[in-house]
Amino acid sequence: MTMRQSTSLSSLSSVDKDYSAQSHYTRNNLLSGQWQSKVPERNINRNVLVSEEYVNDRQDRVIGKSDRSAGQKKKKKKHLITANLSGTRYDVVRQMVEKLGFSVTKDDDLGAYLIWNDSFVSMDRISELKSYQRMNHFPGMGEITRKDALARNLLRLQKAFPDDYNFIPKTWILPTDHSLLLGYARDLKAKKKQRTFIAKPSNGAQGHGIALYKNAEKIPQTEHFIVQEYIDKPLLLDGYKFDLRVYVLVTSCDPLRIFLLNDGLVRLCTEKYVPPSDGNVGRLFMHLTNYSVNKHSETYEKSIGVDTGSKRSIKYLNDHLRKNDYDVTLLWKNISEMIVKTMLVAEPHILHAYRMCRPGQSPASDSVCFEVLGFDFMIDRKCRPWLIEINRSPSFGTDEKIDYDIKSSLIEDTLHLLNIKVSDKRRNLANMKAEAQKRLFRTTKKGDTADMTELEKRRHNIAKRKEELKEQLNRVRKATAREDYENRNLGRFRRIFPSDDKIRQEKYCNLLMTAFSVILSGRGAAMQKEILQTYNNRLQEEDITDQIEQCEVDEKEGRIFTSQGRPPRIPKPLTSMPDNLPVTAEQCQDDDDDSDDQTESFNKRILSGGSRSRPQSIHQRSNSESPPANKSAGATGRPASNTSLQRTKSLTRIPAGNKTASSQRTGIDENILSSMVKEREEELTKKTLTALNEMRIKFPGKSDAEADNLLDRLHENMKFHKPRIASYWLVKLDSIKRRKVIDIVRSNVRAVIQRIWKCSDIDSLRLFRIFSRVFNRLLWSHGQGLWNCFASVGNSWETIFSKSSECISENEMNSCRRIVQLCKDCLLIVYQFATEAKAAPSQPTSDTEEQSPITYNGYSYLPSREAKPPPTWNPQTFSQRYSKLYQSKVEGMT
Repeated sequence: MTMRQSTSLSSLSSVDKDYSAQSHYTRNNLLSGQWQSKVPERNINRNVLVSEEYVNDRQDRVIGKSDRSAGQKKKKKKHLITANLSGTRYDVVRQMVEKLGFSVTKDDDLGAYLIWNDSFVSMDRISELKSYQRMNHFPGMGEITRKDALARNLLRLQKAFPDDYNFIPKTWILPTDHSLLLGYARDLKAKKKQRTFIAKPSNGAQGHGIALYKNAEKIPQTEHFIVQEYIDKPLLLDGYKFDLRVYVLVTSCDPLRIFLLNDGLVRLCTEKYVPPSDGNVGRLFMHLTNYSVNKHSETYEKSIGVDTGSKRSIKYLNDHLRKNDYDVTLLWKNISEMIVKTMLVAEPHILHAYRMCRPGQSPASDSVCFEVLGFDFMIDRKCRPWLIEINRSPSFGTDEKIDYDIKSSLIEDTLHLLNIKVSDKRRNLANMKAEAQKRLFRTTKKGDTADMTELEKRRHNIAKRKEELKEQLNRVRKATAREDYENRNLGRFRRIFPSDDKIRQEKYCNLLMTAFSVILSGRGAAMQKEILQTYNNRLQEEDITDQIEQCEVDEKEGRIFTSQGRPPRIPKPLTSMPDNLPVTAEQCQDDDDDSDDQTESFNKRILSGGSRSRPQSIHQRSNSESPPANKSAGATGRPASNTSLQRTKSLTRIPAGNKTASSQRTGIDENILSSMVKEREEELTKKTLTALNEMRIKFPGKSDAEADNLLDRLHENMKFHKPRIASYWLVKLDSIKRRKVIDIVRSNVRAVIQRIWKCSDIDSLRLFRIFSRVFNRLLWSHGQGLWNCFASVGNSWETIFSKSSECISENEMNSCRRIVQLCKDCLLIVYQFATEAKAAPSQPTSDTEEQSPITYNGYSYLPSREAKPPPTWNPQTFSQRYSKLYQSKVEGMT
């Protein structure tokens, strides 16, 4: 028995091993029933047959496991966007949330994506929110939703801008302004005028505690009320007084973004309106438009449609006003401006409170708060709107069909604009981890700029500037992506801030900066730069990217000259390069029609360096001995070097902004004015292109014809010169010298634009910004951008426009091509000048030998080396010194 048992166990063990060896085949062929025929015959013996049941059991386990794993993948739980609606009592909110596919939590889930509360939430609750969550209230919004705070803030801005903030009735805040109220009433009595006053509790709602007074002395002075002049001549609808409930959505306060719903409610009184008198001031159904008051009236009529009943839609009101010849467009333009101006007053309070709740949060990050506000407006007989109050938690009750139609669409479009995604939570966890690592590896030591060297200070400033530009670039990209999403998901909303109208947006920025100065006086100056960058930024993504690349180039240059224990070496002047020199005052005359002046103003740029044929510099002359403008380059001296052209006469610019501002007073239509500006800019661009085509690169000691002949011969023998030019441009010259070559053309282009466009600040011109991008591209990758232009196929610099959304006209593109050609010619001239200057010592000459005329023989230009050098010529040129320095560096590295 023992032997049999042992043999049986060993047989089972062998079967198990054989099955393991065939496991790969079994998985692939199990379901087809082919596995038994493929088992090797050596495994089929007496002991193996006993174990067939064991093998079949193993197969069943494999099949069951695969089936269960497939079933688990199918039943994988899908993550949903959760919504915490425990704080709201309105069913329409729940219905719209479920319609969009959100999952409503049963309890008060503090980690839900969306949290909706009918009442105000504490600042501590907002500070505990994660970046992927959204809550429907902002901190600090009470500064405009409380009646006394709204009046106080608007009155403060009214002192600075009386014409912009005149959309609220005359208001007094009791008990502080009680004496002022009585004084005003006495003045009216002395003038034999009479006004009606309406008193409201400072923090009241739904019409509670509101009363009308004909005598201001009867108003209690110890209560916290606001008192306003009653609008006794309102616009009537079917004989009833009414007001407008306008819904406004604020999706973010950092930066501020405001949306206006294109529909709303018109709420009518339930008694025919009669001007207030001592006998009817107590009839609230006649004078108060609140729904919570009028719904208790016996004459309240429920709305069957949008044009009947005590509640009607704003769309119906617009049609009614148009039929009665009212300007509806002007009405809603005024209402939109009133909403924006009111929110600009609240922005300092809201932004301060929000940043206190969310310290360290980037301004470009998504806002965790949003808010739906209810603005109440009254319209007088002249169709002028007046702001009455702002509701922080407008009612979402749906007692009637018109309520459901308007409020359901409001909530649905609001949730669409919030752009809540399931991936927000995962992204938030990744950002938190990255921030934790950043804090962990961040050095706590702060550098003292007083102990820094000049190079270290410069590098510190460049790094700081680079970080600012990266932050600004991130903000611009986020704003672009956000605006693109909003434009596709506006629904029934329209964005009213930021405004698409540049003039109006500049006005809003001035109001916002003043609001910060008045309300938060300590932070007004600090916020001014941030406001301009956020709301009135004229730089596009490509411009900021070019500036970052420029900072990186400057940073690398600073590292090149870094040395231990000694001050950094200042780069030596490039004596074998052209030097851009200023134009004389006579050449800066504004004669746009004379193309000779345009050509001559650029022919005054010459090449400097240790050449024996270098003409006399203006440094050797007095100011009164400057040569006339019409003399040739070889016969006269040249002006001194300068980096920019300073013009003495005042220049006026023609961009669209200033023209539109001045033309609005004359009543010129904006579209016509815009087309005029575009035509004028196109005309000036054509003049600029003409001037660029007439520009030539000068060679010292040679005439224009000789310089052109030299360039032609270089192009003809480019196969011979190309490797030498590449070695000179990409190897021998460092980034400073390469930029100096480009700056020769850049400064001349700057001067020509300054003269043709008659503008002193050309950096803000669109054309010059385009040119700057081209110049930066030519310096890209250590000069590789310009060298790629010598290739026979394609130009890499044109890709900066193909990837940009900015539209480039044909004249602008031709101007860019001409600039690239000028830079190529300038490089060839510099290369040839350096070659001749370096080879000059190899030709012995005597002082008595006459200087032979310049001739050309072949492609090597050897005869030009026979020219006699001047007495002050230094045989060791910069190119030779640089070559020795470069050789020593290579030897040290090897």
